[in-house]
Amino acid sequence: MSTELSRLLNALGLIAIGAILTMAFIDQVWFGELPCPLCILQRAGLIAAGCGIALNIVFGPKPSHYGVAIIGAIASAAISMRQILQHIVPGTGFYGPPVWGLHLYTWAFLFAVAIVLGCGLMLLGDRQFSQVQPISGRLKGLPFIALLLFLVLTLANVFSTLALCGTGLCPDEPVDYELFELND
Repeated sequence: MSTELSRLLNALGLIAIGAILTMAFIDQVWFGELPCPLCILQRAGLIAAGCGIALNIVFGPKPSHYGVAIIGAIASAAISMRQILQHIVPGTGFYGPPVWGLHLYTWAFLFAVAIVLGCGLMLLGDRQFSQVQPISGRLKGLPFIALLLFLVLTLANVFSTLALCGTGLCPDEPVDYELFELND
């Protein structure tokens, strides 16, 4: 696998992470389903995984960058699994409506596992590491779009979390944005 093909595949992976974060925002803003603390941590894990993939795009593919992505995805998967197990017992309820039969935390688990598998497969392409050349000039095309989308969504997640939690702990079952509450 060439370095350019690796960058393209990493850009597609980063766009996939951006799509998941976008869907989470649509659920949050359009449908009013505010994220619970575990949901916020799952997003943070996906953002950490995205940072590893973004490093591959900007600086060229390196095993350590894939390592960052794998660690972020494993963190997201562990948090998702905790939430799945929390709601798997009959009568405990669930958080948020199902999408195509599965709740968002189950989808987050499956997507995190897919990131780990994807990074594992990418690590099998040894040639991408021997040909690494720094990007000459600016990023263009799909890698640039992927990085821009990821940066915007990361900043939006930071702002959203600050708005939701304020300066304190995030509420277990949020009903409103703490930052915008007018009554004390």
